[in-house]
Amino acid sequence: MLTSSNPSHNLIDLLLRLMLAIAAGGSIGWNREKRHKAAGLRTHILVSLGAALFVLIPLQLNLDSMGESVSRAIQGIAAGVGFLGAGEILHTKRPDTNEQRAKGLTSAAAIWVTAALGAVGGCGLWELAIAGTFFTLLTLEGLKKVEQRSSRYDNPED
Repeated sequence: MLTSSNPSHNLIDLLLRLMLAIAAGGSIGWNREKRHKAAGLRTHILVSLGAALFVLIPLQLNLDSMGESVSRAIQGIAAGVGFLGAGEILHTKRPDTNEQRAKGLTSAAAIWVTAALGAVGGCGLWELAIAGTFFTLLTLEGLKKVEQRSSRYDNPED
């Protein structure tokens, strides 16, 4: 708990929470970096770290006992990060069909999830942060392979 009377214990707890947020954001960011996405390693680390800091502010200030301030911080993070994610989304037209396509939706969602993981880390929910990071990476990596395999069978060139 952050309200420890031992200042060094409090500092260690804070640093561990921030490192958890950095590790979660870094894991997702590295995945996006490998795919040459605009929002890569540093962006995801900063989003996750920022979310953790926003959650830690009311926790450190002991603003309330019911978690209302933390809840408001999380709501603000969820809404605010949407603007950052929106910058990842591009609308393009296919030249052959004039069909509108949106690109970057997965990257935008990854930024949003990274913020959630940072908030989870800031709250000190270790198991949830690890599980959330694992399932996010599984979705980004594992399902990408499933999509690639299924697209081979959707467009046979016979």
